[in-house]
Amino acid sequence: MSAITIGLTGLTGAGKSLAASILKNKGFHVIDGDEVGHEVAARPEILEEIKKAFGGGVIEPDGSLNRRALGNIVFSDPEKLRRLNAITHPAIRETVLREAAEADGPVVIDGAVLKECGLTEHCAAVLRITAPAELRKRRIMERDGLTEDEAERRISAQTNHSDGWIDVDNSAGTDMLERNLNTALGQIRGVYGKEI
Repeated sequence: MSAITIGLTGLTGAGKSLAASILKNKGFHVIDGDEVGHEVAARPEILEEIKKAFGGGVIEPDGSLNRRALGNIVFSDPEKLRRLNAITHPAIRETVLREAAEADGPVVIDGAVLKECGLTEHCAAVLRITAPAELRKRRIMERDGLTEDEAERRISAQTNHSDGWIDVDNSAGTDMLERNLNTALGQIRGVYGKEI
């Protein structure tokens, strides 16, 4: 592993991507868990497992994954979400850890499901981006083109862990988020010295 690895997580719509871009501008090597997840889900062997588990309706005519159709299935049924995670999470974890090991300098692993993927145990600290539920719902409806029902299903499908992570508020704009991130990084430096 590199000098230090920090996890970055938060419920959907909280503003993880914005926080990740701020941290990237500060010199962190950011691993985007969503990008890794998309890459993993596009692998032929994973696509085949997903098709077996959820049917041909989640596969586009060109053979790619129909993410919206799959999302409609798994975000309304916790057991089906667990089934999908069992297919994808091992490959996601392996890919993320390999990239982290090869990075120079401090690493941020940006992922909504860090704990579920078994990645928090590889992080010196975890920053959790927070924002009020109504604000998060509005953000993901705008970002993903979701209906209110679809947005609420995605929000309710996520687990809000409380494992001594450092909460970083993102309800008052980019400048405040950056100040809050600086405060959180200061807390981590207080424990780990000047590695970050």
